[in-house]
Amino acid sequence: MKITTEPSLMDDAKDAASLRSSRLLLMAGVVLIAANLRASITVVGPLAASIRNDTGLSNVMTSLLTALPLIAFALISPLAPALSRRFGTERTLLGGLIALAAGIVLRSVPSAAALYAGTAILGAAIAVSNVMLPALIKRDFAHQVGLMTGLYTVSMSGLAGLASGISVPMAEGLGLGWRGSLGCWALLAAAGIAVWLPQLRGAKPSLSAPAPAKASGSLWRSPLAWQVTLFMGLQSLAFYVTIAWLPAILHDRGMSAAAAGWMLSLMQFVSLPASFIVPVLAGRTASQRGLVAFTAAASLIGYGGLLLFPAAAMVPVWIVFIGLGLGASISLALAFFALRSSSAPQAAALSGMAQSFGYLLAALGPILFGWLHDLTGGWTGPLFVLIAVIVLFFIVGLGAGRNTQLSSSSEQSQQ
Repeated sequence: MKITTEPSLMDDAKDAASLRSSRLLLMAGVVLIAANLRASITVVGPLAASIRNDTGLSNVMTSLLTALPLIAFALISPLAPALSRRFGTERTLLGGLIALAAGIVLRSVPSAAALYAGTAILGAAIAVSNVMLPALIKRDFAHQVGLMTGLYTVSMSGLAGLASGISVPMAEGLGLGWRGSLGCWALLAAAGIAVWLPQLRGAKPSLSAPAPAKASGSLWRSPLAWQVTLFMGLQSLAFYVTIAWLPAILHDRGMSAAAAGWMLSLMQFVSLPASFIVPVLAGRTASQRGLVAFTAAASLIGYGGLLLFPAAAMVPVWIVFIGLGLGASISLALAFFALRSSSAPQAAALSGMAQSFGYLLAALGPILFGWLHDLTGGWTGPLFVLIAVIVLFFIVGLGAGRNTQLSSSSEQSQQ
């Protein structure tokens, strides 16, 4: 009697369906984690006046509610790979979501101390996911780096823009008040927790396990790692300076406060297609120098137009170019973490290094930009400085976009 050991076609179909379901659930988890990475921060700006009036905080102390998360990004980012080594990647990301939800809730408690403590906690929680998501994509989506980077960048940016737009209507139209408008974003974190929990069943070895001859410490001596880091830092500085000061620039040049706010929304909306398309293209090409050139050119046209041709009729045109440039630059910077690294542990280490330095620059940028405005009494000098920043990120981007990967011994170009 012949006994066959071949699996049945039905079993094969069930296994394939199960694999697809697991893959889709992982993708949904990545997108939901990304959706939580900016919304709880961008929701603060439109509510700043209400927070200040209700609490009696000074302008400086109120602005700290936006700066604190960026400072947390800088301080916590280098520690994220160590957390992953200790607890595993899936558990680390889950812990980040839980801490994020706790920070959002704490921030809504009627206490000034709780307001700042919750803000610091949510910033630290986001920093962990900022670092680990690019490394997870390198590990689990090695052949779809561009697509997945595009999806999670669009999710992150889209929810950030939505949070900015609906924060005041939720506070005033729904009668939630500014505390309720801030606190409701804990529901988004809870959704992320629910979708991510199944990943613990199939948790893989840590992304940040030590790799022979590729210790993360060598990154600090790597020219390529510094080029990626500076590209991340300079584009972050340009983005957060623009978010902080673009409405003021436009308002001082005669545009109403409401119209200036809509220009900021337009910028974020326009950035979404670029945020998705650019990393997809980056994943399909060996060198990304052409994409770096596009990013820099769009940004230079936008900021240069605001400086040289500030007529109200032209402002939307310049805002579109700025949105395209900034949307492309953040997604390209995130894609570099996977594209320039040769392993998931190395991607985690590079992500931690680049985001630590990058968000330190981002935290300082709006403050220095405002100081320069006060010093010069106008926006011409600050805009020239911003254009110089774009030129610098173009230069370092040409290095970061080379067809090469990090190595412990050399970074030989494959061009």
